[in-house]
Amino acid sequence: MKYLQLLIAFIVFPLVTSYDKLHDYYVGVTEIEYAQEQRSLQIISQIFIDDFEELLRKRYDEDITLAPDNKPEIIDDYVNRYLSDKLKISINGNPVDFIFIGKEYKDDISYCYLEIENVSNIKSIEVVNKVLFDIFPEQQNIVRLKLLGKNKSFLLVPDNDKCMLNFD
Repeated sequence: MKYLQLLIAFIVFPLVTSYDKLHDYYVGVTEIEYAQEQRSLQIISQIFIDDFEELLRKRYDEDITLAPDNKPEIIDDYVNRYLSDKLKISINGNPVDFIFIGKEYKDDISYCYLEIENVSNIKSIEVVNKVLFDIFPEQQNIVRLKLLGKNKSFLLVPDNDKCMLNFD
């Protein structure tokens, strides 16, 4: 019986003490899709809530909590300001601004919805994605581009934070 208790302790103890280390990787996903009828780029950026909340606390307000009913206007302003600073898009070599549509929380991910209007005649698109690089050096950002018949994914890291897709 003592042997069984010792065995259980050796199995359970590492699991309990490593609970905080379950989140050993940091990854975000940004999808950019061209809606031809609307002539717009529709963007969804997915960021883990706990990581995003930590960043917003360090950068803007140490008491902020990312929850649906908690100060949505203030949080929207912080999210918009941060994403405008860290996510840059250029079309045909010209920087363009996105419109922050809103955000929602599902499970442990925040979904941020953005749009770039009046887009046509795309010859190239460049994306710089530095989201969360400022507080998590291990952060990786996947950028998925779906436009003009091409689907391409890129993995961005702090030392290589930009990607480009040409259509010529």
